[in-house]
Amino acid sequence: MKKKKYLYYALFLVTAALASCSWLETKERLKAVQNPVDGQIDITDEGKPVLRYNYKTVLERDAMDTLAANKYIVTTTDTFMANPSIYAVPRSNYIHPVYGPEGELLTRDWSRDHPHHRGIYWAWPEVEFGNKTGDLHALQIVFARPTGRINLTNGASFAQIEAENLWLWGDSIPIVSEVAVIRAYRSTKQGRIIDLAFRFVALKDSVSLARRGTKLYGGLNIRMQTPKSQKIAVFSDSTNMVPKRAWSDLSGLFAGAKNSSGMMVLQNKQNPDYPGDWIQYPELSWCQPTFPAAGTRYQLLKGKSLVLRYRLLIHAGTNPETAISEKLWDEFNSESAELLTFSFPEQ
Repeated sequence: MKKKKYLYYALFLVTAALASCSWLETKERLKAVQNPVDGQIDITDEGKPVLRYNYKTVLERDAMDTLAANKYIVTTTDTFMANPSIYAVPRSNYIHPVYGPEGELLTRDWSRDHPHHRGIYWAWPEVEFGNKTGDLHALQIVFARPTGRINLTNGASFAQIEAENLWLWGDSIPIVSEVAVIRAYRSTKQGRIIDLAFRFVALKDSVSLARRGTKLYGGLNIRMQTPKSQKIAVFSDSTNMVPKRAWSDLSGLFAGAKNSSGMMVLQNKQNPDYPGDWIQYPELSWCQPTFPAAGTRYQLLKGKSLVLRYRLLIHAGTNPETAISEKLWDEFNSESAELLTFSFPEQ
């Protein structure tokens, strides 16, 4: 009788332990929460900040210099425009800050040299509408503005933001409907994966996108903080390789951290014009995958969506070894990979 009692007690302990483990796996470890004061959306992992998506308007933080335009001031730590005020424009629809493994800031906003640079943002310096050209990248003539439609997902393995914006020509005429999906996964020994997906649909005829001069920057723009011992590595397989992999990495010792860290960017092979060229500006801690192909303009057609997908890896240490990078790309581009989808219907 005594043995039977102990057996029941042991069974109870095992059941309780299993229930506890199950609860730990299903609780909302990662959360995406909209700040009730400023409207921005923060993703946290067990209360620690992962990133902020600036969905609502962010105003100018500091007064800008008033010297003549196109002059530059050089200091020991930075180079900046003497009069960048035309680019110091309120903006929205971008990711900043992104935090590293030790809570250090990886991205940069409102830089003196290029005040329109704003962390991680998806924009083009040449947006044509009819016979006119605007600059979504430098915040001139055309702007991405929030519609207020968002879906937030919390969970044990990831948190996700889905948000809708409209590109407004002259800040008044809607020309493109955009939906952005940002998903941050729980951190592992390998690092933290952040998946990005963007859908663009023209609302008007004669809308096209191009890089600066059709051959320089544009697409997924990434402005980082400048770390000590900065290292930028890019890789794209030759055209005859199968699979044709493409990734980049920027790493170094960022302010506020005791150890080096970095961000890897992986391109998805389903993106049109894959792989996009890598454009680097090391003095700006800038390395981006571009879109569309050099020398072209991408026509956005009414009723036909453009979808672009990328994966970020926030990691400790310097850039991962080639074998690890190849595996990461393969996982992101495998037939069984779970790609982000859009729940908002196309307009």
